[in-house]
Amino acid sequence: MKHEGLTRRTFLKNTGLLAAGMAATGGVINSAHAAKRSYDISLAGWSLHKMIGRKDGQLDNLEMPRIISEDLGINALELVNGMMSSDTADYVKKMGANAAKHNVDILLIMIDGQGNAGDKREERRAEAIKKHNHWIDIASDLGCHSVRMNWGGAPRDFLTNKDACEEFIKRSVPSFKAIAEYGAKKGLNVCIENHWGPSSYPDLLIDLIKRVDNPGFGTLPDFGNFPEDVDNYDAIDRMMPYAKAVSAKCYDFDAKTGEETKLDYSRLIANVVDKHKYTGHIGIEFEGKNMTEVEGIKACKVLLEKLRG
Repeated sequence: MKHEGLTRRTFLKNTGLLAAGMAATGGVINSAHAAKRSYDISLAGWSLHKMIGRKDGQLDNLEMPRIISEDLGINALELVNGMMSSDTADYVKKMGANAAKHNVDILLIMIDGQGNAGDKREERRAEAIKKHNHWIDIASDLGCHSVRMNWGGAPRDFLTNKDACEEFIKRSVPSFKAIAEYGAKKGLNVCIENHWGPSSYPDLLIDLIKRVDNPGFGTLPDFGNFPEDVDNYDAIDRMMPYAKAVSAKCYDFDAKTGEETKLDYSRLIANVVDKHKYTGHIGIEFEGKNMTEVEGIKACKVLLEKLRG
């Protein structure tokens, strides 16, 4: 199983920081080095969905590695399958070549619209497994460490109808087991983001993960995407032990302080990095309306760099 927090690059970076701290103090790490956080910054491709995608006038997704590297100073990318204009071997090869040309690592693919693992109909669940495995193949070809799925097929009354919710979880488990096992064969994690519905309720999501019982099956905590009856900070805290990646959802920023106005980033990063010792990439996912996509991404990048120390 690959875990983003344990890549060779991260290992070398961490040991480099350790050596620097030891040298500076004669064998004891000083407080400045101890306080410096160790995580990298990536970009969720959805942050550029107004600029890049399949609509007329938009740039093709093949341009994304160049844009994030040259214009944003980011060298790690999380693709969205729905923004890609093709899933052919030739297109995937071009995407990989463009990423390599601009020194961009493609970390994962966010998979949408490929069927529901918890669908009531067995044939639909089988089709969802097949379609998600196809994208796992693509993610493997691009050198990703994970794919992100949704948890669809829930009854509308899943919060109030315990029997219906239990049946939904039971029929979801074999699908996710099959997909996680296929991902493991390809060296990829399979993770569920809190992407509305039951996935945004930690009790249900963690129950699912425990039942699937595969070390490569986990969460992708997103700082947003929680309903009003769920506490963001508590939910992120509970999802982190199973995290394979982290999404820094952001909406707007204070012009004077640079702080995110809807979420307490200091509290979130302290939880993710300090408490849970996460050292992988934190992916910027800008969804604001008061700034351009480029402006919002840059503002979030500055904030994450400041919090990193």
